[in-house]
Amino acid sequence: MNPKDRPLSYGLERYARLLEDLDTKQARRALRSGSGIDFTSNDYLGLAGSPRLAAATMRALEQGVPCGSGGSRLLRGNHPEHERLEHEAARFFNAERVLLFGSGYAANLGILSTLPQRGDLVLHDEHIHASAHDGIKLGRAGATAFAHNDAGAAEDAIKSWRRAGGAGTPWIVVESLYSMDGDFAPLADLRALAQSAEAMLLIDEAHATGVFGAAGRGLAAEYEGCPEILVLHTGGKALGVSGALVAGAALLCDFLLNRARPFIFATAPSPLIAAALSESLRILKDEPERRARLGKLCDYAAGRLRAELGRSSPGSQILPFIVGESGPALEVAAKLRAAGFDVRAIRPPTVAPGTARLRISITLNVDEAAIDALLASLKDAVILQ
Repeated sequence: MNPKDRPLSYGLERYARLLEDLDTKQARRALRSGSGIDFTSNDYLGLAGSPRLAAATMRALEQGVPCGSGGSRLLRGNHPEHERLEHEAARFFNAERVLLFGSGYAANLGILSTLPQRGDLVLHDEHIHASAHDGIKLGRAGATAFAHNDAGAAEDAIKSWRRAGGAGTPWIVVESLYSMDGDFAPLADLRALAQSAEAMLLIDEAHATGVFGAAGRGLAAEYEGCPEILVLHTGGKALGVSGALVAGAALLCDFLLNRARPFIFATAPSPLIAAALSESLRILKDEPERRARLGKLCDYAAGRLRAELGRSSPGSQILPFIVGESGPALEVAAKLRAAGFDVRAIRPPTVAPGTARLRISITLNVDEAAIDALLASLKDAVILQ
């Protein structure tokens, strides 16, 4: 009998049923290689394949930097390239200290499962990333969500918690630029709230680092170095590599080094990754024209989106095109792929029910002609739907 024809045991059968349920909800995922013109990646500055990053990696190899770290940072895995990156990143972001994690997911998991203590309260924007949710679940503090980008709602939640006897430290958790909506957090209001409420503020700059702020330092650049603020800069988006840099007070970074399980018990990132990220930071300083060019492309795309399809833009490099239900969103994405564009449908539970969308990402991997062609195909796909 062909192994594929054998009946599933009960232990596997239940997973088959769960996958069938995902099929019914049009929520089943599958891997697909990137093909067509890139309107889906987070490689905003086009650095992932840049000659400078390739050359920096080759130099590191030629100088004897190993491909693998060989262990966790606290054992044999700590390498001078890791420490060099952390020192350079601390200077670049004007932070007291920076700690390198293997990914943004691991960093959020480590921060939120480690720093908020029992008796504290984590107040998070309702649209924060799944990694932050998972970190909160593993932590000791209580948690509550507040309405998206509503600093007043966060303040009200802190006041209610205090009136109910909350005596610990509030932790306000937000993204500076939200990956599915492309909109911006009210950082000035949130920073003022953190000061008045004696709260800590965690800002995830995943989609802003490299794109916004002086020298690409992000939307939180003017607040970095403040003791009550912790900032996360991921390396796998505009910086073109991988990993994540946690920037903040040296005391907090040292506490993470000692207590954050995703840092302690994970093999350290490749020293080559650290060398490449150091070069990414240098590119941000040396080539401001990349950010300027991206800004012009984003403005162009926003104008054409409004003119061709009557949709507004949130003002960032992320253009959400809301379709509604999962089925129609998948159909439109398939038509765009057939026309030669890499655009993906984002469905619940990643986004709220009824808001399935195309997440159109503007990067330096496209130009104005590609944007015009995409929007023409999108207009046709929507009309024919």
